[in-house]
This record gives sequence, structure tokens and C-alpha cells, in this order.
Amino acid sequence: QVQLVESGGGLVQPGGSLRLSCTASGFTLDSYAIGWFRQAPGKEREGVSCISTSGYTAVAGSLKGRFTISRDNAKNTVFLQMNSLKPEDTGVYYCARRTGGCSTVYPNSYTYWGQGTQVTVSS
Repeated sequence: QVQLVESGGGLVQPGGSLRLSCTASGFTLDSYAIGWFRQAPGKEREGVSCISTSGYTAVAGSLKGRFTISRDNAKNTVFLQMNSLKPEDTGVYYCARRTGGCSTVYPNSYTYWGQGTQVTVSS
């Protein structure tokens, strides 16, 4: 059974860091592109970052320099390291699987999604 499970969210103060994990079961994670998306209350889902099967990575423009994506094949897990967090980073963060190349632009091209993990940046 294909499953993606996110973890690592929580409450953090502005300027703090979190590392989110996306652990896969039922398939080998590095056989697919994996994307991270987020959704804030009242807003549309937006792309955050992705990693392709070859290890190519992309981060949404406004998040470059603060967010980093990586993959641990032995753990079948993709990580999203988030630094210098801001209140506007608050939202539910999802990981998803896609056949083909990495994309942060087309969430509808991703076929399997995790349940999400809440990130709240607040003092």
C-alpha cells in the first residue's frame, strides 16, 4: 500500500528552525519525484520544494536560502530543512509523489499525498 507520512511539524518562534520528514512505504521513494507543498488558512496550496529521482532539487523562489530539501534513500525519507522561519511560513505542509520530473508549480500532477503536518511560527 502506497503511503506517505509527514512528521516534524510544531510550534516554533520566528527565526527558529524545523526539519520535516516525509517517510514512504509501499514504494521506493527515489523512484519518484517528491514535492513539498503548504497551505495556509484561507489560501491556496503552494509549492515549496521538490527533489527528482536523479537528486535534482528545486525550491520556490521566495524560500531560497531558507529551505533545503534532501533525501535519505536508506531511510526512504525526504527531509525539508526550514531555517529562519517567519510567521508567514505557518500552514499545513504536505509531501506528495509524482511520476516524472520535479515540479513545485503543478500540485495536481502529484498523485499520492500525505496527511500533512502543521507548522506554526509564532511568538
